[in-house]
Amino acid sequence: MVFITALSLLSFPDDDMPSIQIPNFDKVVHFFFYFTASVLGCLFGREQTSGKIKKSKVLLITVFGLIIYGIIIEVIQSSFTTDRSGELLDVLANSLGAILGILFIMALFSKRSQLKWEI
Repeated sequence: MVFITALSLLSFPDDDMPSIQIPNFDKVVHFFFYFTASVLGCLFGREQTSGKIKKSKVLLITVFGLIIYGIIIEVIQSSFTTDRSGELLDVLANSLGAILGILFIMALFSKRSQLKWEI
């Protein structure tokens, strides 16, 4: 999360960036970061609690925590940085990444899977 926060709030010179322009590529990056954070957050919750907290509780805490975090980061970008702007589409990309990460974990630890939530 420190990595995501730093990338969200720090500015980088444009001359260091590649010259290839892909429309809305930043939304893909937002999605990927929050998908990854969601999966890692759930696995962290499982490991830290040895599977004793219900999977649904860990999933809800993770997804809502990431969605709120994403909104806060966008507000901070628009309010406290001069060369960054908060965007509603970034919030949407963040939220979709977090939700699909949760769905991935749900599929990974489904009743049909050999993986079990309880350790």
